[in-house]
Amino acid sequence: MCGRYSSTKAPADLADEFRAVDATGDDTVPDFNVAPTKQVTTVVERHPRDDDGEPVRDRTERTLRRVRWGLVPSWSKDPSSGARMINARSETAADKPAFRRALSSRRCLLPADGWYEWQRRDTDTGKTKQPYFTCFQDGSSIAMAGLWEYWKPKDEKLLAEYPDGLVTVAVLTTEAVGPLADVHDRMPLVLDPGDWDAWLDPDADSTAPAVTRLLAPPAAALVDRMELRPVSNRVNNVRNNGPELLEALRPEDVDEALQLDLLNTGTNP
Repeated sequence: MCGRYSSTKAPADLADEFRAVDATGDDTVPDFNVAPTKQVTTVVERHPRDDDGEPVRDRTERTLRRVRWGLVPSWSKDPSSGARMINARSETAADKPAFRRALSSRRCLLPADGWYEWQRRDTDTGKTKQPYFTCFQDGSSIAMAGLWEYWKPKDEKLLAEYPDGLVTVAVLTTEAVGPLADVHDRMPLVLDPGDWDAWLDPDADSTAPAVTRLLAPPAAALVDRMELRPVSNRVNNVRNNGPELLEALRPEDVDEALQLDLLNTGTNP
């Protein structure tokens, strides 16, 4: 699964890395503890529209945009369902009403420094969760596959609250690969840079072979480029947000962190 991640690179740097135009606005700040319902940066590719509002089919534009994490289907009566739809399983997204249309025509990427996952452990004194952070060893961005959706309220009260509607996103997940499976059985669907164009292609639907092949777990070679490290359980509290959350725990400190976790189980994700 993916319930927390870190995203701290400046939009200008992400625009260069993902070959996109920055359309994020002025509200983007480094976030070491990205949590559901927050505004997050996505990479989308669409056909621009002409003066009549029709898509220009021979051109595409790739942009960085800010959307809310937690997908709200277009048919929802209100946006409350978004808090529960932060992830979509890559194996079943094509069959789920909430994700089917988005997979067919609204795919995106979510740039991240890396993501957090919690390993469940049974100790002599109780059950604990040790957080781990996974990132690329060379510092390049993790590109998590995502689905976005546009929701427009029909209720007058909600229309007053969301006059421009709401754009939301879910992170696709898949079976964990290699050593990542020792921490959790699921992981974000991470795409190699060579696959970004195929995933973002607005003219390829969910049945296109170039898209369906990307719904499988990433290759072991891609995971081999990643670093997996235990980090402080301070990440459990979304109010904690700083570079110290990414610092690796010393092996001798892991057991101590687990003991502290037993005392603070109410703050676990």
